[in-house]
Amino acid sequence: MGGGTSSIDRTDLDSSDTPPPTPPRQGEGRSASIRRIGMAVGVMFVICAGTAYGLYCKAFADAGPLLLEEAKATSVTVVDRDNRLLRAFATTEGNWRLPVSPKDVDPKYLKMLFAFEDKRFYRHHGVDPKAVARAVLQMVRHGRIVSGGSTLTMQVARLLDGKHERTASGKLRQMARAVELERARSKTEILTLYLRLAPFGGNLEGIRAASLAYFGKEPKRLSLGEAALLVALPQSPEQRRLDRFPEAARHARNRVLARAVAAHVITQADATKAKAERIPTVRYPFPMFAPHLTEAQVAARPTEPLIKLTLDRNLQASLEKLVAEQAQLIGDKVSAAVIVANHQTGEILAEVGSPGYMDSERQGAVDMATAVRSPGSTLKPFIYGLAFEAGLAHPETLIDDRPTRFGTYAPKNFDENFHGTVSIREALEQSYNIPAVRVLARVGPGKLVGRFRRAGVDARFPDKSEPTLAMALGGTGLTLEEMTQLYAALARGGDSITLVHRFDERARAMAATRVKPLVNAHRLMSPLAAWYVTDILKDAPPPPNAKGGRFAYKTGTSYGYRDAWAIGYDGKYVVAAWVGKPDNSSVPGILGRTAAAPILFDAFARISEKRVPLQSAPSNAIRGTNADLPAPLKRWRDPGDDPATGRFIEPPVLISFPPDQSEIDESDLGGDPLVLKADGGALPLTWLVDGTPIKSDAHQREVTWQPGSAGFTKLTVIDANGRTDRVSIRLR
Repeated sequence: MGGGTSSIDRTDLDSSDTPPPTPPRQGEGRSASIRRIGMAVGVMFVICAGTAYGLYCKAFADAGPLLLEEAKATSVTVVDRDNRLLRAFATTEGNWRLPVSPKDVDPKYLKMLFAFEDKRFYRHHGVDPKAVARAVLQMVRHGRIVSGGSTLTMQVARLLDGKHERTASGKLRQMARAVELERARSKTEILTLYLRLAPFGGNLEGIRAASLAYFGKEPKRLSLGEAALLVALPQSPEQRRLDRFPEAARHARNRVLARAVAAHVITQADATKAKAERIPTVRYPFPMFAPHLTEAQVAARPTEPLIKLTLDRNLQASLEKLVAEQAQLIGDKVSAAVIVANHQTGEILAEVGSPGYMDSERQGAVDMATAVRSPGSTLKPFIYGLAFEAGLAHPETLIDDRPTRFGTYAPKNFDENFHGTVSIREALEQSYNIPAVRVLARVGPGKLVGRFRRAGVDARFPDKSEPTLAMALGGTGLTLEEMTQLYAALARGGDSITLVHRFDERARAMAATRVKPLVNAHRLMSPLAAWYVTDILKDAPPPPNAKGGRFAYKTGTSYGYRDAWAIGYDGKYVVAAWVGKPDNSSVPGILGRTAAAPILFDAFARISEKRVPLQSAPSNAIRGTNADLPAPLKRWRDPGDDPATGRFIEPPVLISFPPDQSEIDESDLGGDPLVLKADGGALPLTWLVDGTPIKSDAHQREVTWQPGSAGFTKLTVIDANGRTDRVSIRLR
């Protein structure tokens, strides 16, 4: 079949299209009748003999096997969680042939199809003797072919062969193929082949492709007029194309309706109403939801004919519209992206990569959901979370927002002001930079990167450089998908979960979270620390004209006004939004709170289910004011500060390289030893590899170590005061 241009031979017209017989001349009636009867008997004999011969013609070499395997080939289709079409891709021949079965089709269509094409479909064995006899008698009576006598099985056989032969031998071949097909497949399978292969004009094959292209909907629910059109079109698909010859299509539809009335499938009133329906004259574009994601999924699994995703098509469509509208309001050439996930199951419910795939001005073909960008201040909750977990701070701990220098690095607040002594709660709510850097200096950037790896996220640094304190202000590279996964772990009380797009990956993601021995290996932070962070973020100031307190969220703006972020979560959903330009150029004045947060809040409002409350406080949570805290938690202490004596205190020893949970490929070392580095602690330092000490310089905080065999290794450092730090790495 190429290009869907073949047609199904159908000359069995309605009685109203059959011309009346010419009355016999005087004296010729008896002889003419005798001749016609003789011709009928002769033709019937020839047909019967030919049919018997045709049943065995498959034994000849030129017949070849039925091309049933080729008929299985369909357009690759991507569907959502409820099997609604997200996107379809044309076949390699450029045709649209979508998977379909009889249960996917309106019953009215099937009734009219049988009434018009094959009344005894479920009673014959491929060839209908009554239809053949009727065709012969009509040919004898009218002196021309009025009915071809083809069954649906014969039409499927011809479509499989790809030959449209109108000769007697061609008909015999179709009959033989039909009998062979009936032996090889059930009636339901044969009907499915017809629904999938029937031509509908141009490059449309099958009822589903035709219904989507001509009516913009699935064939499950068709009007009577639409159903009749789809019955009529395959008989002459090119001459009845709705977008080219609507009047021819109208006449053909009306003949089908008349036949349906005669067969008592519909009433005359129904037919009259259906004939008044408008004939579509243009083709609808096929659905194209989540274009970036669907393309990536098909590219990853090109041989799979059907890919089922966890997306919700209605939510996806709503958010695609939202992103397009908001990007238009923000400015020219601005792109935006948003992701919604169920953090209880790990399912991604919507993922919008740009305001419009075809919007070249905004570089819409670039998927900003997977683009690596600077996360700005959205990493601050994790920095404070690790401090809470380590017992270094509490949300009500006081910390100074004052000029501070770390070597040559002197961070500044976004507003370039200093706010004096504030609580850590206020510092995170208002996203002050200096307190976050001070806390990270004590927690350690390497520790933060290691925890991200536990959650399945690898932070990126230029030229394989080490993590630095600049991470507190977005000095690393992460994608919107990765940020969504990190906040999903925060929403789950610190337990990470892998976010998935494919429906068949849900069980594996959920199973991984239920394996008890791996809980610590996948934990981003402790439940208490995660709750402290959530308790702060739920009170973050909302964007203008929005109501806060319904969910926890954090905004961020990267250096140079290049990226605006807003990420939030409630007890079930996590939503992440990003705004910026794909080419990483600046968008003057862009802020997470004013550009990305409105998208976040609107996205939450479009999630149809009832809002699920945030997790309740753990039993060991300390709730109260600063006055209620133990003395060590009342005020933040930087390394070297001793509020009691004023004497210098050595900072705790921390392994700064390699980061915890990192993987190291020995081929990258080229046979050279690996340099281990530590910060803080009192010299000398003692290094251990899997519990065995290695040689080190008493005056250095670095040591070289020659890796051995591949596998997991635990590195430990102990300072002169007995304080320790440990990391686990994997050698490949």
